[in-house]
Amino acid sequence: MANDSINIKNCRIEDSKRVLIENFDFEMKENEAWLVIGPNGGGKADFIKALSGEKRIVPNGSDSVFENDFSGSVETVSLEVAAKLIEQERDLDETEYMDRLDEGRTGRRFICEVLGGPDAKHRHVPLPAIASKLEAFPEIKLCGIEKILDRGLKLMSTGEIRRTLLARSLLSKKRLLILSDPFAGLDVQSRSILLEFFQTIAGKQSDSTRVILSMERYFEIPETITNVIEFSGGKVSFCGTKADYEKVLAGRNEEKSKNRESEKSAFLSELDDIAVSTRFLQNEKVDSKQTLIQMNGVNVGWGDKKVLRNFNWTVMPNEHWLIRGPNGSGKTTLLELITGDNHQVFCNDVWLFGNKRGSGETIWDIKKNLGIVSYRLHVEYRMVAGTDLEGVIISGFRDSIGLYEQRTDVEVAAARRWLKLAGFEGRKDESFGNLSYGEQRAILIIRAAVKSPKIMILDEPCHGLDENYRQKILDLLEKVAETGTTTLLHVTHDASEVLPCEKHILELKPDCDPMYEIIEK
Repeated sequence: MANDSINIKNCRIEDSKRVLIENFDFEMKENEAWLVIGPNGGGKADFIKALSGEKRIVPNGSDSVFENDFSGSVETVSLEVAAKLIEQERDLDETEYMDRLDEGRTGRRFICEVLGGPDAKHRHVPLPAIASKLEAFPEIKLCGIEKILDRGLKLMSTGEIRRTLLARSLLSKKRLLILSDPFAGLDVQSRSILLEFFQTIAGKQSDSTRVILSMERYFEIPETITNVIEFSGGKVSFCGTKADYEKVLAGRNEEKSKNRESEKSAFLSELDDIAVSTRFLQNEKVDSKQTLIQMNGVNVGWGDKKVLRNFNWTVMPNEHWLIRGPNGSGKTTLLELITGDNHQVFCNDVWLFGNKRGSGETIWDIKKNLGIVSYRLHVEYRMVAGTDLEGVIISGFRDSIGLYEQRTDVEVAAARRWLKLAGFEGRKDESFGNLSYGEQRAILIIRAAVKSPKIMILDEPCHGLDENYRQKILDLLEKVAETGTTTLLHVTHDASEVLPCEKHILELKPDCDPMYEIIEK
């Protein structure tokens, strides 16, 4: 076997509790660039974790082969890794002991950890001399992060964190780089940077770095990909060339298009039935004349950086908004002013549901009217990962992270119907933490929708979703918008996820004056 390849025959993947994939073969040769794909929960994530050493690859018999030249030299960049990074930053946060916000590790310090600098637990130790030279590194320029190196990780947007992780991975000099759903949450410029990366590095498959790409959907696949392995139902459902996979995919898509309307009709009919049977658990219809959100001359930022400046915005019931702008433009910050997760709301003129923020209302007064799907919420829910799926759905009625009170029979019945609708029938007792990242996302979207909130905040809701879940969620959101009860605030960089109902567009423009534009379709 060459010194930059992988050869697996008749092996299984397991963790400390169970066998995850019973039997599979895989061989990656020189000059091959592989794509790993498959539906959420189908085995793709287990395979990636096995290659990185997080799961075990075990021979099934005497004829089994497992050879991996990259063992011990694998780096993964994924939504899950980014989430773990933010969890770590929260664990290390010292704000309560300081007279200011603890920004935590900067991008510069985080990257220097693989260049001989101190680790996360010694983040107050001075950086090595190389830290001052990072801007000149080609890896830093390739990822476009020169201007955010001195920003705290927790103050970066999702896209900025992903690019910082990529730069760190390249500088780590690990021999195998696994990029999982790398385009999720990236703006047009960042996607272009990443595609250039594949052309300049992945395409060459240099001696120093090999790349495996993992995707939830067959979308924006670089031309440099030569081979595909697909996992479904805990098994390898395809393994071969990219050209052959595209032929298989074309046949599947043709069959899917034939059944699309009937499946959508059945899905929406079941959704209507659930809405009727759980009506008394939902919020009352909002007064069409009541202003939902009003922001007057809002200014938000940290240090010398202004994220929002002299910002004015009003949202009325059934005005469904698409919120867009480049990574780091303030989209998530804006939404956190509404949810109460950004404390600068209290020094600004912000009104929600007719009440000025900071006038005595509690966080529960606010959140009872909100359904939230965001990266922050996903990270928070991962910290109570032992909650069963039924409990996660019921927590949507109670606006809690996790479930701490006895569930009622009515809530249980409603939760099980929602789980069935979302394709999780029979899995009510499964722990949230045991799901793939994409499955977790689907569950959190259902959790946000169950009570028909006055406002549904959707910050890149389709992150990590395969095509099947993605289409179901988009159908669900379209139906929610039609009810007249819920107003959508939707952040996405993917034009194919924009809903027909989103007639109002808020575009954030960080390098302009004013820093935003309101567009009516």
